[in-house]
Amino acid sequence: MRATDFDYIIIGAGSAGSVLAARLSEDPQSRVLLLEAGGRNGSILVKMPAGVGTLIKQKSKHNWGFWTEPEPHMDGRRLYQPRGKGLGGSSAINGMVYIRGHPRDYDQWRQMGLEGWSFAETLPYFKRAENFVDGPNAFHGAGGPLTVTWGERADNHPLYRASIEAGRQAGHKLTDDFNGHDQEGFGRYQLTIADGQRWSAARGYLAPTAKRANLTIQTSARTHRVVIENGRATGVDFSLGEGKPVQRANATREVLVCAGAFQSPQILQLSGIGDPEMLAAHGIAPVLERQGVGANLQDHLDVSLNWTCIQPVTIYNDIKGLGQLKAGLQYLLTGKGTGRQNGLETGAFLKSRPDLDRPDLQLHFVLAIMQDHAKVAVKKDGFTMHVCQLRPESRGRVSLASADPYADPSIVMNFLATEEDRRAVREGVRIVRNVVAQAAFDPFRGEEIMPGLVVESDAAIDAFIREKGETIYHPVGTCRMGRADDPMAVVDKDCRVIGVAGLRVVDASVIPALIGGNTNAPTIMIAEKIADVIRGRAALAA
Repeated sequence: MRATDFDYIIIGAGSAGSVLAARLSEDPQSRVLLLEAGGRNGSILVKMPAGVGTLIKQKSKHNWGFWTEPEPHMDGRRLYQPRGKGLGGSSAINGMVYIRGHPRDYDQWRQMGLEGWSFAETLPYFKRAENFVDGPNAFHGAGGPLTVTWGERADNHPLYRASIEAGRQAGHKLTDDFNGHDQEGFGRYQLTIADGQRWSAARGYLAPTAKRANLTIQTSARTHRVVIENGRATGVDFSLGEGKPVQRANATREVLVCAGAFQSPQILQLSGIGDPEMLAAHGIAPVLERQGVGANLQDHLDVSLNWTCIQPVTIYNDIKGLGQLKAGLQYLLTGKGTGRQNGLETGAFLKSRPDLDRPDLQLHFVLAIMQDHAKVAVKKDGFTMHVCQLRPESRGRVSLASADPYADPSIVMNFLATEEDRRAVREGVRIVRNVVAQAAFDPFRGEEIMPGLVVESDAAIDAFIREKGETIYHPVGTCRMGRADDPMAVVDKDCRVIGVAGLRVVDASVIPALIGGNTNAPTIMIAEKIADVIRGRAALAA
């Protein structure tokens, strides 16, 4: 990288950073620098949808592989928190499920005083980002950078069909589009997969724009701090490896922090923005007091229920013995076979109690026995029903563990801190068991492996959840949007850091209240919307 002066510097090439780099560099007069701590993510594991099982389960060049502090309400366990590293960020390692959340989620943001963030005002940005396989309609867009398709086997695989029919037999609604007029019920997921390939934010937004003369993409660049002079962000200090010289890039317009729910607050804290006492404890001179930096951490707690399958129709049957090697070679040589699938094409959005105004539980049905982020290999045909709580009351925190920019942040999720959270997940376990007990599963259902039939009472189910509960990979909220007079808000409705000129945070960390579903699509929407704000363009009309 030769030039040191840019109009915009973007920290993080994940789902939001990829969007901003592409949209801001559309203006040929704008010089844009995109700094990414990871690499190019050119691995076949990233391209191949079935690679998600390998990518998600361990720390690697593609995965930050964070761990929390001992969790106070989860038997003191340290919980694994995978996050994407490299171009595309978590969209390069996620399960590729395309969900926006419930419309009421965004109307709630507007009711919190965040003008411009109602569902009617955000839907045009979801649609602009999307290239939906069925074409445009009232809820979907076509021609956008992000390809969205249906799973290839949801309609014809017997277990996927059984998962939906069992939901109907258990008395639940069916829905034909989780992103359409009614989210509630059992149905097929839409996926960011195109022709058997993962369609990450990097694939959709960066790949077509990477050769623009006014866009510089610097990988292996670890941010040390945002440089703030006289109340304005003027640049970024970074290095290209631990122990390597610190370099400075200058921003004449704005610095955009897009490092995600764990690392965006970490970068602000390293830059002197946050709780002054915590910063001083790490030898960092406070620049701006914002107590909300790192607070308000929310995530979807998930538990997995497993059954063996008495018919050889699951992913295990495809990959047992030398099958995994054969599947990899088949995909590499022809693009066909099991490698094209994510193994997760159906699910549901349900209410844990009937008086709720929207679903508070999400189910993911997987054609394999999944335990501990796929770290535990159960060599049997089987299936999994994940259940996660969508609207937790519990709040955690991200803080500095060290002033070393190469150190991981300190993370406390604080899952299950309230009785309502415990009740909702417990009820979800019972709902899943009832669904799998329906006649549609009779030809397939074998032994309940986890939690096992002895786990029946409230106390036993609660103990199981504490022992086995994990993230479903949706952390948000640690630099949340809010009104300028809100002492716990970090950014305003335009994602500008309150109290610092020329500095924004644009990623899942700005989400004030966790949406009801997977968080990749909302993160892309946020970046699309803020790109228009930065460029001074009128908001898209509904």
